[in-house]
Amino acid sequence: MESVDLIVKADYVLTMSQDLAVIEGGAIAIKGSKIVAVDTASQILQNYSSSKMINGEGKVAFPGLVNTHTHAAMVYFRGLSDDLPLKVWLEEHIWPAEAKWLSPEFVSDAVELACLEMLKAGITAYADMYFFGDAVAQSTKKIGMRAVVGSGVVDFPSATGNNADDYLANADRFIRKWKGDDLIVPSIADHSAYACSPETLKKSKALADRYDVMLQIHLSETEWEVNEMLSRHGRRPAAHLDSLGLLDEHLIAAHCVWLEPDEIELLAKSKTNVSHCIESNLKLASGIAPVVKMLQAGVRVSFGTDGAASNNDLSILSEMSTAAKVHKAVSGDPTALTAKQAMLMATRHGAEALGLGSLCGSLAAGKAADIVLAELNRPHLIPLYDMYSHMVYSMTAADIDTVLIGGRVLLEHRTLASGNEDDIVAKAVQWSKKIKEVHSHS
Repeated sequence: MESVDLIVKADYVLTMSQDLAVIEGGAIAIKGSKIVAVDTASQILQNYSSSKMINGEGKVAFPGLVNTHTHAAMVYFRGLSDDLPLKVWLEEHIWPAEAKWLSPEFVSDAVELACLEMLKAGITAYADMYFFGDAVAQSTKKIGMRAVVGSGVVDFPSATGNNADDYLANADRFIRKWKGDDLIVPSIADHSAYACSPETLKKSKALADRYDVMLQIHLSETEWEVNEMLSRHGRRPAAHLDSLGLLDEHLIAAHCVWLEPDEIELLAKSKTNVSHCIESNLKLASGIAPVVKMLQAGVRVSFGTDGAASNNDLSILSEMSTAAKVHKAVSGDPTALTAKQAMLMATRHGAEALGLGSLCGSLAAGKAADIVLAELNRPHLIPLYDMYSHMVYSMTAADIDTVLIGGRVLLEHRTLASGNEDDIVAKAVQWSKKIKEVHSHS
């Protein structure tokens, strides 16, 4: 028998590997940060021994969920301004709040809260697009989560720079500092084609290529953006990015709501990754992305929560549920986005979109032990006939019990094992009092 560090058992194991197998009475053997084997518990216990065991009775084990687009630190602006169109919401409320509050300390504290919330929702990896990348990276690493952290680039002054060259210099520094880290993957985050000139976009792409890192961008989020790009450049956003050489498998394009059929083809052909943020798009009335058409065309689509200021939570479970139902309704086809498809988008396809496909996204030998255990003995999860249906249509973040990342237990019985939950919440309350005081007078 081979000795391993940990054996995780569960009533059901969703592998999310090629055959989408569901193992009843399954177990996962873990050595160091990696999975050694996934099989039935009887097979695993025959071949492996460990002094540490997670029983997982009455639970389902599945790969950590992946959030491919968010602005983690905006969790401190949750509910600050709601029920407004995107342009008004951004220009009159969010940007002024950011101008007032953004600092490394603010971002650092806010990201801890966001990571706590995501972990409790079964998310083990996320892509972030914001400013003060070092603060985002440090807080994420402190908690123990994986993240592709984007160093923000725009053409106008903000708390982290005066112009595009400043932001690109920041990005260069940030990438060199974090490249090769075991949890943090540096990237470049261009806000959008309307907030970055063609010159800035080309420079960002050159920098991303030089260091072989991902590029993140908001794309065709609103009708206003499409019209703006048409009037400025005579092209729709996707064609504009294509003309600048940005569309490829190293790009994560968030939203992609306003796409024409030829643009969908463009994204498919270039292997561009799309992050579908349905709850934020619905709440801001930005529209509904043509996800079913994208999937049919072969575009890799995953799920993002967007920031908690426009969502207002960071739960991929609820994104899956909303998306699977809305796309059925708008297409008039109840088979349009199946539970299995949604689950794939939230796990393996999300990991692949972030360039982490060889590391996580499915439970298989050789992959990182990023594993979530969720409670099944709950009134809303009984009876159980189909595990995929349960995950997408019935499960909520409150059902998540245990989370491991790289074989390390970060959440145990819903309690943070890698930090002090009370401190994180207390800091959030302190910040919110200050923000409320100023905001209510403005």
